[in-house]
Amino acid sequence: MSIDLSQLWELDERPGVSFIMPVLNEESRIERAVQTVLNQEYLGPKEIVIGLGPSTDRTAEIAERMARDDARVHVVHNPAGDTPTSLNLAIAETRYPVIIRVDAHSELPSDYAAIGVDTLRETGAANVGGLMRAVGETPFQKAVARAYMSPIGLGGPAYHSGAQAGPSESAYLGIFRREVFELLGGFDPTLRRGQDWELNLRIRAAGGLVWFNPELVVTYWPRADIRSVAQQFYATGKWRAEIVRRHSTRNSLRYFAPPVLVAGLATAAVGTALQATGAARRLPKPVRWGIGASQVGAASYAAVVSALALTAKDADKQERAAFAAAVPTMHIAWGTGFLKGIVTGADHSDADRSRTEARGTSAEDRTEEQDRP
Repeated sequence: MSIDLSQLWELDERPGVSFIMPVLNEESRIERAVQTVLNQEYLGPKEIVIGLGPSTDRTAEIAERMARDDARVHVVHNPAGDTPTSLNLAIAETRYPVIIRVDAHSELPSDYAAIGVDTLRETGAANVGGLMRAVGETPFQKAVARAYMSPIGLGGPAYHSGAQAGPSESAYLGIFRREVFELLGGFDPTLRRGQDWELNLRIRAAGGLVWFNPELVVTYWPRADIRSVAQQFYATGKWRAEIVRRHSTRNSLRYFAPPVLVAGLATAAVGTALQATGAARRLPKPVRWGIGASQVGAASYAAVVSALALTAKDADKQERAAFAAAVPTMHIAWGTGFLKGIVTGADHSDADRSRTEARGTSAEDRTEEQDRP
């Protein structure tokens, strides 16, 4: 039986909204994150359901206390700890017609729910998302945030670049009509990353509208060290490849840019080594032309990244240097993960481990968040 999301039930002016939040090891942020939800300036009823992973810090204790103190807060336990299962368990406990995904490491403006519901009603969309405004504290984290917002960094999705309102391929976080989950099912539990993109693909395939509204601005704190960024983007690239393997005809060409870059850089490096030893002279002419083209491409890429770093507005020398390091790290890690994933696929051992290797209380200690790139 085919599923049609092109015609959805009409929403009341102020329907009840259910926030869902997957958390794991977020003792330093969960209370503030939940409070920003409860403080939403929204006239309709609201609740928040926390999908609680097996945290090793005080996250569970804090979440249970908040649930005891406020009837609008509910907790469901997810021993598996993965994000899609936490989200699905939380959705199953919700009761209102609008479901809003939030993360403990993202900060919502007070009118987020009101604007989101109005957008659902005005557009007839199945899912609405807004702009992810990345920010940082340290020079490196600021550089990563700048890369997130830069066309050369994560260019493409409207929620990174701040495009005009309109239909979108995907949506950051997501403000969903409940029918989406009733008709299509929940987030795919076999996908450790990219489950949001895959769900939006199913929404669009069923005739539903995914809408971007730049008035919905959410603050996001990215990873704060180069190793964590590399781990995150490697895992994201590998899982994106897994989605491409499953949905081979429905993927944007921009997802293939990082692996092409990695292949080009590798060709340039090998070619340069062969030239240095004189072995390149014995190669066929088309191969030598290919090496030359890859070297020109590598030099051009380095020049563009360097120019953007040097001309970055309101950035000091440390941040500019960090930007020049962060952008290639993101691209090469993502592209390498993608190439590996295309060949081998991805499984649950390929989840992003950067959030669990260091369980401090700093801003970068977070749950496995939505796939950003």
